[in-house]
Amino acid sequence: MAGFRWQVHGDGKHLRPGEVVKPNERLSWGRTVGLGAQHVVSMIGACFVAPVLMGLDPNLALMASGVATILFLLMTRGRIPSYLGSSLSFVGVAAVIASQGGDAGTLTGAMLVVGAALAASGVVIQVLGARVIHAVLPPAVTGAVVMLIGFNLAPVTAKTYWPQDQWTALATMLFTGLALVVLRGFWSRIAIFLGLLFGYVLSWVLDRTAGKIHSVDGSGQVTDHWRMDFSGVANADWVGAPTFHAPNFSASAILVALPVLVALIAENAGHVKAVGEMTGDPLDDKMGMAIIADGSATMLSTAVGGPATTTYAENIGVMAATRVYSTAAYWAAAGFALLFGLCPKFGAVVAAIPGGVLGGITVILYGMIGLLGAQIWVRNKVDFAQPLNLVPTAAGVIVGIGGVSLKISDNFELSGIALGTLIVLTGYHALRWLSQAASRREPPLLHGGTTEYGQGTSSSR
Repeated sequence: MAGFRWQVHGDGKHLRPGEVVKPNERLSWGRTVGLGAQHVVSMIGACFVAPVLMGLDPNLALMASGVATILFLLMTRGRIPSYLGSSLSFVGVAAVIASQGGDAGTLTGAMLVVGAALAASGVVIQVLGARVIHAVLPPAVTGAVVMLIGFNLAPVTAKTYWPQDQWTALATMLFTGLALVVLRGFWSRIAIFLGLLFGYVLSWVLDRTAGKIHSVDGSGQVTDHWRMDFSGVANADWVGAPTFHAPNFSASAILVALPVLVALIAENAGHVKAVGEMTGDPLDDKMGMAIIADGSATMLSTAVGGPATTTYAENIGVMAATRVYSTAAYWAAAGFALLFGLCPKFGAVVAAIPGGVLGGITVILYGMIGLLGAQIWVRNKVDFAQPLNLVPTAAGVIVGIGGVSLKISDNFELSGIALGTLIVLTGYHALRWLSQAASRREPPLLHGGTTEYGQGTSSSR
C-alpha cells in the first residue's frame, strides 16, 4: 500500500553533505522513531496552547492530531511529509464566539463547517488542477504567505515564552543553534530535542541554585515562581481518556469563523509549496488532496470536540533543520501523539516545560519557517524591483507580522495572517489587472544600487 513502503537511505545512519532523506525513504527504525519524537516535541507546545486558549481539552487535541496526521498521510499517499496539529487561526474566533455567549460546542460546530468548506475548496483545486493555485498564489504571493506563517509566530516567543526566563531562553537558543551547526549525523538531526533537554536541565539546576525567578509566569502575571512546576504532574493520572463533546451549530458563530478559510487555504498551499521546495519534488498534483485531507481531518477532530487542525509550520522547521523528509517519521510522531493523548501524566509533563526553554527553541524554529518564504522568492527569482511584486508583498508582510487589525463590525475583525494574506492576494491581483489594463510596465521602485548590489563590489575588485 502506498505510504507504507520506505527505502532505507544509504546505510540508514549517515547523510553526506547536500543529501536529504526523501519522503519515500527512511533512516534506521531507531533513528526514525527518534525523529518522530522530535516532531512531537516541536509541535506539542502549540498543539497544547491552542486548545487551552480556546477552552478545549489539550489531551483530546493531541490525540486528534495523531489521528489527523494518519488520515493526512493516507489521503496524500505518503508523498507529503506533514504533521497536522491544533490550528491557532481560530483563537480570535473563539474569543468572539465566547463573548457572544457561545460555548465549546458552538466553537467546534463553527470550526467543523469551516473544515467542510476547506475540503470542498480542495476538491475544486484537485479537479481544476494546480493551475488554480498558480493563478491565485504566484511565487511572490506564496513566499509572502509562508513568511507570514513563520514570522507571525514571533510575538508568541517575544511576549509569552521569552519573558518568563530570558537567560534560560538565551542559553537554550545558543545551545540549540550550536547543536544544529556543529553536531554531525544523527545528533544534528535531533538538535532541537537536545536543546529542549538542555533547557530542562538548566531550569532544574537554576531552581536549586538560584531559587525562584521574579518574572511573568504562564498566565502572564509577574510573580516569584519556580521555573519548573511539577505539581500538575504528581496529581495527574497515568491513563485516562480525554473529554469528548458534540458540536452544535450557530449561524452567527459560523459567519464569524468562515473568513478564516482564506488563511487556511493560503496556509496549506504555502506549506505544501514549502515542502516541495525543500524536497525537490513538486507537489502541485497533490495540492488539492492536501487541502481536502486537512479539511477532512478538521471535520473529524471537531466532530468529537477537538480543535481544527492544520499543517504545522513547526515541523517544517524541523525538516529544514534535519534534512529528513521521511513520512515514516510522521507515522512515528502520530503514534506517539495517540499514546500520549491517553496519558494525562504526559500532558502534565508537557505543560511543565519552562516557558524560557520554549522561548529559546521557538526563536530558531519560527525564524527558519519565515525564511523559507524568502527561499521561495530567491529560487523563483522574484523581482522586487517591480512594483507589482513589491507593493502588495511589503504591505501584507508588515500587516501580518505586525498584528495590524481591521475591524469590520462589532463581531468581526480581520488581523494577523488572515488580513496580511488578503492584502497580498487582493493587492497583487488588483495591481496586476490594473497594470495590464493600462498596458504599461512601471519602472523599478527600488534604487538601482539596491537591485544591483554586489555587481559594483565585484567590478571594483
